[in-house]
Amino acid sequence: MSDPTKPEEEAPSRPAATDAAPPSADQVKLALRKVKDPELNLNIMDLGLVYDIIVDGNEVQVDMTLTSPGCPAGPQIMGDVERVLRAMPGVGEVTINLVWQPFWSPDKIEPRVRAYMGL
Repeated sequence: MSDPTKPEEEAPSRPAATDAAPPSADQVKLALRKVKDPELNLNIMDLGLVYDIIVDGNEVQVDMTLTSPGCPAGPQIMGDVERVLRAMPGVGEVTINLVWQPFWSPDKIEPRVRAYMGL
């Protein structure tokens, strides 16, 4: 039971995104390696699904695609990208642009991963 004569202590809070330094594009790339295509169990960076990352202050914009327009895992992947980016210190606004040009093909997969897959 709390004592009404004592001031209540505030729970520590996570610093606001603007309190931390903005991330670099390399830090964003590293964070996006945590996002996997659930069907292939490979991260979206190695799959070549991320075409561009723009960091402007605390705003992060990602241009990305999916393996196909009808990719059943698309909503999950997009949600995971947003969740991972919003969890990064220093990130404020997140914009994810789903693009289809250039169209994704297996040649966009990192060469070492493509070799591992036998492609």
